[in-house]
Amino acid sequence: MSQTLLSVPGPRRPEGHFAETVVSRVDELDQCIIHALRIDGRVPFSRIAEVLDVSTQTVARRYRRLSSEMSLRVVGVVNPRRSSGEKWILRLTASPNTAQRVAESLARRDDTTWVRRMSGGNEICFVTVTDSAAHHSLLFHEIPRAVSITEVSAHRLLHAYLGGPTAWQGHTTALTDGQQEELHQAFHSSDGAEEHEPLTSLTQTDWHLLATLQRNGRISYTDLAAETGLSSSTVTRRLAALRAGGILTFDVEIGAEVYGITTQALLWMSVAPAHLDQVARTLIQHRELAFLASTTGPTNLVALVLCRTPAELHDYLAHSLSTLDSIRTLETSPVQKTLKTCSPFLHSSLRLA
Repeated sequence: MSQTLLSVPGPRRPEGHFAETVVSRVDELDQCIIHALRIDGRVPFSRIAEVLDVSTQTVARRYRRLSSEMSLRVVGVVNPRRSSGEKWILRLTASPNTAQRVAESLARRDDTTWVRRMSGGNEICFVTVTDSAAHHSLLFHEIPRAVSITEVSAHRLLHAYLGGPTAWQGHTTALTDGQQEELHQAFHSSDGAEEHEPLTSLTQTDWHLLATLQRNGRISYTDLAAETGLSSSTVTRRLAALRAGGILTFDVEIGAEVYGITTQALLWMSVAPAHLDQVARTLIQHRELAFLASTTGPTNLVALVLCRTPAELHDYLAHSLSTLDSIRTLETSPVQKTLKTCSPFLHSSLRLA
């Protein structure tokens, strides 16, 4: 077995990330706080408290509980559309005794995003965002040397119709329209609204800043300054420029299980090319979907569906999808275990297009 793939150092995941977690359910206030963080991952607790009409201490206490008991994380995400990176989704089949180790190694890499073990446990599906050289190294050197991997298919993600912090409607229905507007206004009146010079390149300090925010998206400006050696005011301005330029966004990582989701599956669909966009535009209205993208390969559309029960998944497949005649073939691949959900930090070798 390749030591390269199985022992990639990468950034350490939070303690217990791969451990089985006791699933707790979130109440209405928890859901409101998570929804607020999806609107702006760095919104002050005091602002959330004001919008929700509770105390700042209550919001802070709930956030600490969500972080410690349910592994909630706010993470910084680099937008691959603003870089020269390529986004791919790969399917690997590994031997039963090594599949978990391979999946964990992939999750530790800093060039992968959501990593999942699929039904049966032997198949691993993950997304990687890399430059061409790094992608070729993973696909043509590291994976082929892993002798326990018996099958590989790689699909270029061509266009994302659905995905990101606000994709799944289950995450974004807690706040009223008025509360959402208040939080959007607060964001645009702070870091997001100032005018900044167009970003044409990123410095090594920028990449250090982005890497730090991937580990902890809510790290204070003071601590960011200490990490980068810059002043707090310089860090504040640079972070604002990265956000305003669309380079940096924030996502919230928390298991769908806390919302009562017990059944997840990837749907690999083949759609008549003339109807691809029309089918995709219809699918993004389905509240069950959390991700939808067009791809290369024998199928040209892939989706992630979240359901509360297997019966709900059956109803979705039998009723919602069955009305779309342009879907020629459909493969349903149930998710057994999710090891990683948020987007990766792109290497500093990737430059703005």
